[in-house]
Amino acid sequence: MPALLPPPRAGTTCPMDLEHLTRVEDGERLHALLWRPGPGWRTVSSAVLGGGLAEPAWVLNAQVAHGYRRTDPARHLAGLARAAGARGPGVGLMTAADVSAHGRARDGGAEAVATAGVSVRGWAAAPDEGVAGAAPPGTINIVAALPVALSDAALVNAVMTATEAKVQALLDAGLDCSGTPTDAVCVAARTPADGAEVHAFAGPRSEWGARLARAVHRAVGAALPAPVRT
Repeated sequence: MPALLPPPRAGTTCPMDLEHLTRVEDGERLHALLWRPGPGWRTVSSAVLGGGLAEPAWVLNAQVAHGYRRTDPARHLAGLARAAGARGPGVGLMTAADVSAHGRARDGGAEAVATAGVSVRGWAAAPDEGVAGAAPPGTINIVAALPVALSDAALVNAVMTATEAKVQALLDAGLDCSGTPTDAVCVAARTPADGAEVHAFAGPRSEWGARLARAVHRAVGAALPAPVRT
């Protein structure tokens, strides 16, 4: 088992070295972003592959064709990662939005990358109108990283903070919504190591939660399609 890397000191950068992948599938040219964080990281996510708490070797945000109909998305994502040379357990998100048009932002060591399709959007607590057939594509995916260790509770707190920042970005862009029905988020933090500080909070007024919120807010804003930005 590889040795865990100690977390960088507060205020240092946390670069996400993204690989930009391209493939042709279902007659479309599709893109993906692959991050191989290396040892010493853990994630919490709502991803279709590797969701929950995990210690992944890779994180993949893959674009799929409009009208996606496969019923094995986790297997599909794992296959895409393998084809790119990624090995070991991973986290996989998917979207029909153009992944090459992603937004990226940093704030005091926190980093966020977002892809945004908002053709289908609304409010989370909208009235129940039943489930109609397949909806047109619309997904906001967020992958964020903090170069410090977080407790389990703080990881959950970080997901809340990232979601609140996403909603703020949508409202600032003039969109009357809280998101899309298929949004996903993945937050990575350093794995707790002996002697290293473990942060217990990641709300928007905590040190690292505030940095996360600002990074996510700017990344989502940059990822929104130009016609919807104000």
